[in-house]
Amino acid sequence: MVDASVSPNAPPSLLSAAAAARTCARTRLGMAFCTLALLIAVVVPARAQDTFAGSGSAGHLVTNQVTDPQGSPIAGARVHSTGTLVGATDSTGHLTINCPLPCEVTVDAPGFAPRKALWKSPAPITLQLSSLEQSVSVTAYRTPLGSLESPVSTRSLSQQELQRAAPVTLDGQLRLIPGVETFRRSSSLVANPSSQGLSLRGLGSTSASRTLVTEDDVPLNDAFGGWIHWEEVPELSIRNVELVRGGASDLYGSSAIGGVVNVLPQRPSSNLFELKSSYGSLNTYDDSLLFSAHRHQWGALATGGLLGTDGFIQLAPQSRGLVDINSNVHAQNGLFLLDREHGPLRLFARGSGMNEARSNGTPVQTNATRLWRYATGADWNAASGGAVTFRLYGSAEHYRQTFSTIAPDRNSETLNRFAKTPDNELGAVLHWSKPLTPGLLFVAGADTHDVRALDIETTIRAGVPGHINLSDRQRQTGLYAEALYTRQAWTVSASGRYDWFNNFDGVRQLPAQAPLPHFAERVFDPRLGVSRKLGSHFAISGTGFRAYRAPTPNELYRSTQVGAFLTLPNNDLRSERATGWETGLAMEQKWGTLRTSYFWTRVNRPITALTIGPNQLMRENLGRIESRGISTDLELQPMRWMTIQTGYQYTNATVTQNNQASNLVGNWIPQVAHNMGTMQLRGYTAKLGTLSLQGKISGKQYDDDANTYLLHGYFKLDAYASHDFGRRLELFTSGENLFNRQIEVGRTPTLTLGNPRTVRGGFNLKLTPDSK
Repeated sequence: MVDASVSPNAPPSLLSAAAAARTCARTRLGMAFCTLALLIAVVVPARAQDTFAGSGSAGHLVTNQVTDPQGSPIAGARVHSTGTLVGATDSTGHLTINCPLPCEVTVDAPGFAPRKALWKSPAPITLQLSSLEQSVSVTAYRTPLGSLESPVSTRSLSQQELQRAAPVTLDGQLRLIPGVETFRRSSSLVANPSSQGLSLRGLGSTSASRTLVTEDDVPLNDAFGGWIHWEEVPELSIRNVELVRGGASDLYGSSAIGGVVNVLPQRPSSNLFELKSSYGSLNTYDDSLLFSAHRHQWGALATGGLLGTDGFIQLAPQSRGLVDINSNVHAQNGLFLLDREHGPLRLFARGSGMNEARSNGTPVQTNATRLWRYATGADWNAASGGAVTFRLYGSAEHYRQTFSTIAPDRNSETLNRFAKTPDNELGAVLHWSKPLTPGLLFVAGADTHDVRALDIETTIRAGVPGHINLSDRQRQTGLYAEALYTRQAWTVSASGRYDWFNNFDGVRQLPAQAPLPHFAERVFDPRLGVSRKLGSHFAISGTGFRAYRAPTPNELYRSTQVGAFLTLPNNDLRSERATGWETGLAMEQKWGTLRTSYFWTRVNRPITALTIGPNQLMRENLGRIESRGISTDLELQPMRWMTIQTGYQYTNATVTQNNQASNLVGNWIPQVAHNMGTMQLRGYTAKLGTLSLQGKISGKQYDDDANTYLLHGYFKLDAYASHDFGRRLELFTSGENLFNRQIEVGRTPTLTLGNPRTVRGGFNLKLTPDSK
């Protein structure tokens, strides 16, 4: 955890805030008292201090920075004081001016909306894009590209949008985008991690995710199983999240069949203390701290949090027995970042950790994860526009899980397996981009990713213990290049990547020593995209791609269990290969944006769980699946204080070939609904605060490959409201599933349900010392 101690020399308001924070940490039921104490200790003295500071008129030298919504510096931003131009920012976005306190300025830059603000060194001034048509996408091409110029469908969620969503966890916040779903509908607060693979473009998933999740070019997919640890990243460390739909293996390699989700982290650009805490139904708590410091060329950031819930019984009431208890999670996370900037060069080192413990619905069925990550690297941005990115990263994970056999009446259970799966990964990324001409950008890079995993299990059959002990190693190395050409209204991108994937050094030690199958694959994944602007506000686009996903050690060697269903591994699995294309129309006006596209993806040899007997499945390379449909995203701003975002995806995702089980041809892909839509309405006024409504509707889907177990559609409405008390304190409340609708999550074969109606309330406190 982050140490919340404060220097004895700190201002009294900060000392009082720290004392109140410690009180909050000791008891969550005293939140009303804590909030009142924070109001008295921080807001009142702070306002008095503001009044005193505002009475001065002498000039002071004040240095500040101007950034865009992504946190990148804006060079050449003009700063006006009392109507007079006093200077423009340098290449790092900084400027030093002499003005009386409080230093009121107006800042403007080409392509950005002017902003009036106080010029204070600890808090950079962020300029918003002048209209929605100026938005850019980085994830799709590893370099900024205007959304009208982008041939692929992209979305971006800012920190403000994430924090003003009702769900606590990142997976719940991403579900606000239509077509984004985990393997099962349940929240990561109560779900087994092995069911939390991310699905995009209707491709579904198994335990592994067909979508790659990264943080600052470092993959977050579990090295052993491919699923996502959604409680891993501290929420205050997230600057924004970018998402690209459709295959992206041409730049990112394995697992990017459905798309890529890139988490962009905060950087220590100012001196800041932030405390966020909330508490609500089901004893759900979410407490986060952030410290950020910046001096001269050095910056440091430390953040972490506590997140958990007592949860609820997922099994439907009519099926419960004595063994059924709450599914829940209690997790802690933390992150420390140190960086140094020297002209165009930035060096950094980052370390993070997560620890979580889960109950999976019975006294015996539990799992726990302890995960450590580290990364170091450099970013170099030349004045000519060239850039180099280098990352060296690794992780160490310890995962354990217990399984049981439950009696038919669900009144007793017996431990049948205990598994520990430690793993280590090490990787490196090198990325280079260079404008060759004003309209031609060339990108090239290489990366490698090495995983070493163990599986140590004890099985119990008829009271007799047995042992399974195996080890495996996987390595992926890739080279990629891309050319991005823009001329007048045309944008053309061509890229390709060559991957070497190896599964080797596999050995089964117990019950009898034997080598495991070794195999190697060579994969080439190209992509070609074209976009044509029609005037200033419209564009048509098209793109085609190849992509692949390699089998994980979990799919190759380890059996898993969800409910009564046991899924067996398969040593002979090979990689999934995908081919796809999409075409679309985009429109951008000052009042809003619209993007609609038709997509088609075919996956050959998809790894799926094939039913081979009662409550028993086995992982197999199925013949072929196809997903085709229409996706639409619409954002409107009918009034300055109101924003409406809505989206819809229709997907026809079916099995089109299966030589092993021809009766499955035509069946729906498990856990993929044909219809899915979302809508968000956000309003803000300084007097009333913020109100956000988020609705999601999803059609029926099936829980198995045979389409035997039907899961009905559902509608879910969430809400979030907040109000600012001065510049430092915000109080908020939120509610999920306000109509308390029954959401069917799975049939294993008994019915399990999603989150009931929950509400929570909390506060967000920010302290930024004023310039003198």
